[in-house]
Amino acid sequence: MTARVKNMTSGSPGKLILFFAIPLMFGNIFQQLYTMVDTMVVGQVVGVKALAALGAVDWIVWMILGIASGMTQGFSILVSQYYGAQNWEGLKKAVARSYILTAILSAAVLAVSQAAAYPLLLFLNTPADIMGMALSYLRVALCGVPFIAAYNCLASMLRAVGNSKSPLVAMILAALINIGLDLLFVAGFGWGVAGAAAATVIGQTFSAVYCYLVVRKIQILKIKKKDFKGEPGMDKTLLGMGVPVSLQNIIIAVGGLAVQFAINGYGSLVVAGFTATNKMYGILELAGISYGYAITAYVGQNLGAKEIGRIRRGVKSGAVMAVATSLFMSVVMLIAGRFILGLFISGNPAQTEQVLDVAYRYLFILSVCLWILYLLYVFRSAIQGLGNTLLPMLSGVAELFVRVIVVLILPVFMGRDGIYFAEIGAWISAVVILIPGYKIILKKFS
Repeated sequence: MTARVKNMTSGSPGKLILFFAIPLMFGNIFQQLYTMVDTMVVGQVVGVKALAALGAVDWIVWMILGIASGMTQGFSILVSQYYGAQNWEGLKKAVARSYILTAILSAAVLAVSQAAAYPLLLFLNTPADIMGMALSYLRVALCGVPFIAAYNCLASMLRAVGNSKSPLVAMILAALINIGLDLLFVAGFGWGVAGAAAATVIGQTFSAVYCYLVVRKIQILKIKKKDFKGEPGMDKTLLGMGVPVSLQNIIIAVGGLAVQFAINGYGSLVVAGFTATNKMYGILELAGISYGYAITAYVGQNLGAKEIGRIRRGVKSGAVMAVATSLFMSVVMLIAGRFILGLFISGNPAQTEQVLDVAYRYLFILSVCLWILYLLYVFRSAIQGLGNTLLPMLSGVAELFVRVIVVLILPVFMGRDGIYFAEIGAWISAVVILIPGYKIILKKFS
């Protein structure tokens, strides 16, 4: 058991967070790798309009999957707190109830999202020349909701008890399967965007199976029939932590959909450029997400152990490491970003150059301000680890508000470039709320 879990309540805070985050970074790299391969294969084999079709559904898919990932991330907070307190009975019951709630949620999300897919694409003003491909990709991708929810739940439980290596192996497995199937389904069978979606779903399914096999080997996560009964109020506690994180993701996604609506109005070539950069966005933020998961687990365990001083030191170390990492990522993207973006795009030279100009302009703006996003992940995750998921949700409301305001106002003065600053404004609004909020909440435990 000790080889598969990690107690973060003793030892160097910075070292613990870094070495917990590194496997997550590699896991996110592989996750982004197969997302990028999806996009590259579709863009190169099927063409620019197919690339635009993927972009037209990006935020929709992110929102729907974000409901499940947010819920399970919230559930894992209670598990990490029980682990820090060495309350093994409570931990097992929390895990068991998390499984049940995740299953119910994923079934409901699958049904509602499939029914809403076409009306949502219409509402977003999706260009007519890519509507068919966008809907095809979306419907297939949504079939994977139960499997992706299962992976997120199992991976969250593993991270809560200090295991960040197994989710890494799961992502490597998913990436290899996805890349192989991308080439087979899209380039070999000619299934287009639907083939890319199917490859992703199958890859994620195998990652869920792998995490399940690992969880079964960890003694403190072994669930018995009695554990599913839980304790009075446990479901309410789990939902109290999970629902705000899911709502936070939904709110952020609605802001993203507002941006997508504005971009859709400029036609499929601009949508294609925006899509290429959004795929790079995943690479930009992957280390920040990893630090965030590490800090949530670290803070949750130390809160359970009542080590408040260690929380303060760990979050400070995490913030320094995150900013340093973001600056490195920014330099790499500014130097190599245009070349990498070119890998997503094919077509006649005039179209290709127009799409590439749009993509690199957006990437440049995101890269220069990336350090703000990394601070957002650090302090949002710290607050969630402290058991408060309401304030991060409110920061998501601020992100939504600012995204919409920027999209409505800046293009009047700056043209299309004004839309690109919607993300930056959203990041700033969230950080302004989260950093003071973290300090206030932490004082209550001192």
